[in-house]
Amino acid sequence: MEVLINAGGKGTRMGACGIEKPMQIVGDRPTVGRVVDAMLGAETVDGILVSVSPNTPKTEEYLRGRGIETIRTSGDDFMMDMRESFSVMKGEYVMVCPSDVPLITSERIDYCASRFEPSMQSMVVMVEAELVRSLGIIPSYACDVDGKEYVLSGLSVMDREATIAGDYLGEYRLLTDFKELAVNVNTPGELELARKMC
Repeated sequence: MEVLINAGGKGTRMGACGIEKPMQIVGDRPTVGRVVDAMLGAETVDGILVSVSPNTPKTEEYLRGRGIETIRTSGDDFMMDMRESFSVMKGEYVMVCPSDVPLITSERIDYCASRFEPSMQSMVVMVEAELVRSLGIIPSYACDVDGKEYVLSGLSVMDREATIAGDYLGEYRLLTDFKELAVNVNTPGELELARKMC
């Protein structure tokens, strides 16, 4: 399965820290480097493309230095950037992952990929809201699924051609309690938490 890693956002919630969000260090590597390494180690992944933008020139430089394929998009509109990225990819289905989940592992990626079936059209991976809150993170959005709250992890699988065409996709929810997907580094507090958990 091909993977698109999104690393072109403005990262406004991180504040004026002088470092692009994907290049924030967690452990011994930039967050985007940790996500790339997890994808490279996953058995289900056979290609990686990273979308960058004028917002993330240092990220683009870092990835190219590692030989990782990138595409430069506007960084202004998530869906437009994703469609543009999808247009240069070839797989029927693409796993989409943000660059700000530095705790993600190859094992979790393979598990999620193995649960996808074409009949789903798209699959979003969700994490128990209670788990996220227990880590000290306040979710910006939570939805009720059968009486239990879940939050989006940012990881998903999508029908590439249907997404490019703007077709409506059915949406299957993969419900998890994966701590490795619970921390999205959007704020200085979440960055510190990721560093402690790493």
